[in-house]
Amino acid sequence: MSARLPRFVVLISGSGTNLQAVLDACAQGRLPAVVAAVLSNKSDAFGLERARLAGIPALVLPKPKEMDRRVYDARLAEQAAAFQPDWIILAGWMRVLSAAFLDRFPGRVVNLHPALPGTFPGTHGIDRACEAFRNGEIRETGVMVHLVPDEGVDCGPVLGQTVVSIEPADTLETLEARIHAVEHHLLVETLRRVLSAPDWIQG
Repeated sequence: MSARLPRFVVLISGSGTNLQAVLDACAQGRLPAVVAAVLSNKSDAFGLERARLAGIPALVLPKPKEMDRRVYDARLAEQAAAFQPDWIILAGWMRVLSAAFLDRFPGRVVNLHPALPGTFPGTHGIDRACEAFRNGEIRETGVMVHLVPDEGVDCGPVLGQTVVSIEPADTLETLEARIHAVEHHLLVETLRRVLSAPDWIQG
C-alpha cells in the first residue's frame, strides 16, 4: 500500500508560472506531492486555467471591498482546509495574510518572493531592484523562499535563496525573465527539501 503523498494548496493572484513549475514537477515525479487545489483572489488569474488544464480544483474567492480582511482570511482558510493540505504555497499571492488564515496552518505556509532576505519586501520587488541598480545602490538581487509565521511582510524564516546578478545591459524585462527562471527552480527544489526532511525547517 503506497504512502499518501503530501498535499499542497497553492494560492495565486496572477499568471501562475510558478504554479506551473510545481504542477510539472509533481507530474514528472521530481516533487513527491500533489496539488490538491488552487485558490485565487482574482477571477481573471490565468493560473486558474493552468489548474483546470491539470484537472485540479480551481476556486475563486475575491475579497469584497467592504469585508474585513480577517473575515475574508477566515473564509479563505476554510476553503483551503477543505482540501486537507499539508502545506500552503503562496506562488504569486498578492495579499498579506492575517492571523485569521495563518493560525489555521501554523508552520505550514511557504511564500516565494523575488528578492533576497531583508531587501525589497512587498510588491514590485524586481522593479525596485532594477531602479536601485541604476542608482548604484546594489549589484545583485535574488529570490527567496520563506515560511510565513505571522503578518510580517516577506520576513519569515528563510528556507532557500539564490542570488541573481544584475548586468549593465539588463532591462526590466531581461531581469524579470532571469528572476522568474530562478523562481521556478528554487521553489521546486526548496519544496523538495522540505518534503524530504520536514524537521530541518524547525532547526
